[in-house]
Amino acid sequence: MSLADSMKSLNEFDINDLDVNNAGIWPAPIKAIVVLIVFGLILGGGYWFFIKDQYVRLAGVEKTEMELREQYEQKAYKVANLEVFKTQMVEMEETFGALVKQLPSDTEVPGLLEDITNTAVGSGLELREIKLQSEQRRDFYVELPINIQVSGTYHELASFVSSVASLPRIVTLHDFTIKPKSGESDGLDMQVLARTYRYRAGE
Repeated sequence: MSLADSMKSLNEFDINDLDVNNAGIWPAPIKAIVVLIVFGLILGGGYWFFIKDQYVRLAGVEKTEMELREQYEQKAYKVANLEVFKTQMVEMEETFGALVKQLPSDTEVPGLLEDITNTAVGSGLELREIKLQSEQRRDFYVELPINIQVSGTYHELASFVSSVASLPRIVTLHDFTIKPKSGESDGLDMQVLARTYRYRAGE
């Protein structure tokens, strides 16, 4: 049958005349269209019920693979640098231990107050007050504020501040108040808050 005859029979064919039981006598174009539709439904159903889920699983597996790859790279980096990390840890522990040793213990605080007193007197200052304030607890250490009032010349005050900074225990100076001493041309009164620190090991 020629193409023209097929088109003619298709034009003369009424869709209502289609009988599934007599599909063998349908015109060739109708058969081709039905085959294409059935084939398309099979492909669509196969994708929807089988392939789609596989794509979802594939995406999940690819994501898991990337996460595992990142974990592997991180662990491989740590393993490759394990000796370096151990060395750094030892150095940090030594540095931390050295710093902790510079923090006075409870029994050393009176000695520290005596050191500050001797430093003031040795700098030529008149020590008017040195008084330990209430301690202030922080995350892993305790602040021990010390109120200090001294009188002397500018150079004597500078020498005192420098000497306190050189003490073997960690002491920081804050809240300086310096004013002329009444009745003296070169005399100064200085009030300063010194802070030392105590490590809260096991508290």
